[in-house]
Amino acid sequence: MKKKVYTLLVEHFKNWGISHVFGIPGKSISPLMLELENYDIQYVLGRHEAGSGFEASGYALAKKTIGIAMGTSGPGGTNLITAAGQAKEFQLPVLFITGQPSMQETGRALSQDSSQFGADLVKMFEPVTLFSARIERGDLLYLYLKHALEKAYTGEKGPVHLCIPFDVLMEEVETFYLPLPDHISPVVSPDIDKAISLLGEAKKPVLFLGKGAVMSDAYDPLRIIAEHWGIPVVTTPGGKGAFPTSHPLYLGGFGLGGSKYATDYMRSGIDLMIVVGSKLCDMSLSGFTADMEPEKVLQFEYDLKFAGKTIQAPTQCILGDIHYNLTQLIVQSGASTKEHEVPATRAQAAAAATSQMESVLSAGTAFRSLRAVLPQEAVLFGDAGSHSFHAVQNFEIIEPGTFFFDEVFIAMGAAIGYSIGAKIAMPDRPVVCVTGDGCMMMHGTEISTAVNHGIPVIFFVLNNGRLDMVEKGMSYNTGRSVGAVYERPLDVSLFAQSMGAMAFRCENEIDIKTAVQSALQSSTATVIEVMVDPQEIPPILTRLLSLD
Repeated sequence: MKKKVYTLLVEHFKNWGISHVFGIPGKSISPLMLELENYDIQYVLGRHEAGSGFEASGYALAKKTIGIAMGTSGPGGTNLITAAGQAKEFQLPVLFITGQPSMQETGRALSQDSSQFGADLVKMFEPVTLFSARIERGDLLYLYLKHALEKAYTGEKGPVHLCIPFDVLMEEVETFYLPLPDHISPVVSPDIDKAISLLGEAKKPVLFLGKGAVMSDAYDPLRIIAEHWGIPVVTTPGGKGAFPTSHPLYLGGFGLGGSKYATDYMRSGIDLMIVVGSKLCDMSLSGFTADMEPEKVLQFEYDLKFAGKTIQAPTQCILGDIHYNLTQLIVQSGASTKEHEVPATRAQAAAAATSQMESVLSAGTAFRSLRAVLPQEAVLFGDAGSHSFHAVQNFEIIEPGTFFFDEVFIAMGAAIGYSIGAKIAMPDRPVVCVTGDGCMMMHGTEISTAVNHGIPVIFFVLNNGRLDMVEKGMSYNTGRSVGAVYERPLDVSLFAQSMGAMAFRCENEIDIKTAVQSALQSSTATVIEVMVDPQEIPPILTRLLSLD
């Protein structure tokens, strides 16, 4: 039996359990969009293709499945590229589908040409995806889709891209079905015994957790390993959600948004640094000095690319599926949970942080106020900017896996879309987007998407009238800043109201708590504008800028 290419694709989406597809319409992908309605799959109309790509990624993250984002040919496709890059950094299986006016007419002048004769989307997507291809004949759909799915799901997951011309979508081909390849066995390391030996020999180790620890859902294995060997835990900005911040072994963050306890311990003579899921980028190691260099590194990663490149100490890599290899480490070593006590100095410092009086609202107080009224299962997405580093430093993680932030690709406004897609995937959990006024002016119009589709995300927006991270970093390092302060700042609450969202403007702790409590009861998107001190110094100044 033969079916149209567009019908076969949508049938696959339905069989994969996809309830929502994200994108912006255009002629070259219109057959797909019309067919979605026939299969009762909701099409989420974005306000910008990048926003739609972020939403598909948030959906994939929260639902633990593949996300689908579609854009038309030409600029519709190029607008999706940033979202693909962010999905790759988050290791998310997202299928990006773009159009092409016609395969048969390729080589002639075409409006919004996406072939090798125009803006070649296949080549443009290659650096930010695991697979990018153009399906030039309908009978190639089976193999190309199979390749794309296997790349998206094998080892370290990630986004893939298929460019499908309009006339190819309209072709009839033999029916087939490809299940999602989640049956693929995890990549197992043969070197677990070496890891056990290193842990047994270590006198002063540290667990250094990155975003990969979060994305691999390795929360329970990490807790067992930390408690069994009594290893203090430090997180990178992206690893913030991997470990409960109240746990006795947690020292805080390192890098931007880091803590004094973590910094002091890193200087105390580490003999084994156990890195889990971190590329050890400049944001993660900001402030790292020669006296922090460990004697040895034990690193759990999917990929060898950056292991042993930044820290020069001898490195033992445990390659493969992070969660599985950590679990095998526990099984083979017989590790088990143990109780530990919170150091008195940390408990006293935490109490002091909550009792400070302020004349102008600080970001730290804003996040402590947010935490005070949010349920522990609430999921936060941190956007690109100093607001997220304030959250890294001040927001308490009660339940691991409830804070997502990227410190490598860092697309401004991405968290706005991620939170929308995630809320669709988990409607029964509160979802909060932590963002700033600068990010709002990048992709804040996606709030309209949330309003129009009845998606009650809470947007927690710190407003200080500037691109704070850039302005403060530039001023600190060079004595001046250029082009980072808005002459006419955005009125976030009015902007939100213009799109139909419920909006609050907060200037103190009581305002914040009242607004969040109202937002938790709302059936529509809520924007909470928090007016914070524009002169407050964010925890990012270890990242130096040199003009020499």
